[in-house]
Amino acid sequence: MLTVKIADAIVEETSSRINRNVNIMDINGSIIATRDKNRIDTIHQGSLQVLKTGKPVIIHAAENEVWEGSQPGINLPIVFQEKIIGVIGITGDPQEMGDIGELVKMTTELMINQAFIASQHEWKQRMKEMITEQLLKKEPSYSDIERGLESLSFTLKPPFTCLLLVHAADTSAHQTLIQKLEGIFGADKAIVSYIRFNQIFIATTGFDSAQIKERLEVISSTLKRQDISFQIAYSMPFSSLADFYQAYTDCKLALKICPPEQEIVSFAANETESLIYHVNETIGNRFASKILQHLDDTKINTLNSLFHYNLNIQHTADALFVHRNTLIYRLNKITRETGLDPRNFKDALALQIALWIHHRTQSEQQHTAADNKK
Repeated sequence: MLTVKIADAIVEETSSRINRNVNIMDINGSIIATRDKNRIDTIHQGSLQVLKTGKPVIIHAAENEVWEGSQPGINLPIVFQEKIIGVIGITGDPQEMGDIGELVKMTTELMINQAFIASQHEWKQRMKEMITEQLLKKEPSYSDIERGLESLSFTLKPPFTCLLLVHAADTSAHQTLIQKLEGIFGADKAIVSYIRFNQIFIATTGFDSAQIKERLEVISSTLKRQDISFQIAYSMPFSSLADFYQAYTDCKLALKICPPEQEIVSFAANETESLIYHVNETIGNRFASKILQHLDDTKINTLNSLFHYNLNIQHTADALFVHRNTLIYRLNKITRETGLDPRNFKDALALQIALWIHHRTQSEQQHTAADNKK
């Protein structure tokens, strides 16, 4: 636990505060950090005595020859989890130090403990990322997943839900955001990890649909309070680890289908439209072109609104800010130009499918254009 990196940080922090040289010795009595670089890797005899007895050793100026490799000062054991892991030495006249030794010892042990906690967090996060990487594979290694879960003392039990959060935020806030999300779900109820610089994958265990929706509202409120723009998609519940890949794919597709201003996206609510993305592109585009070829953007927008409001004429007219008669005139014109009446179920279905394919084509063109700019 007492690495050279940590020891250097301790020396830098404490030496500057007390205006004295501080030495850090490892469990072999070798100096691993000090401002006096000539003493690095030399043996400090005083520290060997501290390591042997577990008690402080005070060296006065007249005792230099007794303690080879040592200078006047105070040497105290560094204790971590009830074990001595090294020695800290403070150079100077012991009679002038007062309580400095104990204060420096306390600061040192606190810094080591904080470094340990940070390293544990980092290790656990790397393990979660490994588990996530396997869950999102078509053919995951279940043995790797199981070993990772055991090391974290984490249990994945159905029902499972997959969530995909895409956000715009400073990358320096990554760890803080992960901790907030884990707090919302519970550390033993979700594995949260980044899969891209602005995409967070969340695997939940033991939540039903209603509980997922409740936590989505909390996530939404939390991110809005921090002025973070986001979209989050969530899958339908499932019961097998093998289905994580498909659930993740469903979330990506749901985000692709829905407009960016829609913050919370349910795959279940968009499952029907998602089927269009499995239709052969050439065949689909030919079908949509045949039906929509004579319709301009105004008419396409009119149809989108009509279907959004379940063919309700008045609600659609209100949403479009047009008179009811104007809307009916537009619908009649659409019928003449396409040969399909959007107020008839079978015709409306054909028009809706054509619109979904049209939306797919536009979305893919936008993504291609965005990728070309990068």
